[in-house]
Amino acid sequence: MLTLRRADERGHADHGWLDSYHTFSFAGYHDPKHMGFRTLRVINEDRVAPGKGFGTHGHRDMEILSYVLAGSLQHRDSMGNGSAIRPGDVQRMSAGTGVQHSEFNGSQTEKVHFLQIWILPRAANLSPGYEQKHFSPEERRGKLKLIASEKGEEGSVSLQSDLRLYASLLGNGEKQLWTPPKGRSTWIHLAKGSLRVDGQLLGPGDAVSTSDGTPIPLEGVDLAEFLVFDLP
Repeated sequence: MLTLRRADERGHADHGWLDSYHTFSFAGYHDPKHMGFRTLRVINEDRVAPGKGFGTHGHRDMEILSYVLAGSLQHRDSMGNGSAIRPGDVQRMSAGTGVQHSEFNGSQTEKVHFLQIWILPRAANLSPGYEQKHFSPEERRGKLKLIASEKGEEGSVSLQSDLRLYASLLGNGEKQLWTPPKGRSTWIHLAKGSLRVDGQLLGPGDAVSTSDGTPIPLEGVDLAEFLVFDLP
């Protein structure tokens, strides 16, 4: 059985420089029914105004992924890392015992649109870490491409968490079948385009979840860019 989470049911905060939608409870948005899903704690869809961003602030005991959909996000952290994150890039920051970082829109003319994802690590007080990799449209088109996993399998970004994250681009009529591993749960988040999931039409920001192991047919309608979370 699939549970549907529509985009317009999410929490929303408009700070002027930041327009953010919260799939799960976050900051001023609190919904006891949506505190997270298994080890998945946060999916924020953020749009940051030109030249603006998140000033230096701290995190600990969390795996934080950034997945850029449009524009370029500039990253700096207390581990000495500095990078630009663009569409197709996946950035992983393991906060562990504590990290300070900032994220800014380096453009003075265009917004940056990205997903901020928080995942609970396998244990507290782990060593902080950082990794960034690029996955081309060709690698994701018409398939489920592994982009993050606990052991960095198949060239994916490595996590300090028992989670496998897949990204896909499905054009009109292109199909994939997702079969959840036994005893695991699935969260599917549609970032862009339109996607039919087991006959149900999803739009940007919509999501479905399941914990019963039933295979899930996926079909692109209008070039769909989406993420599949395989969770314990």
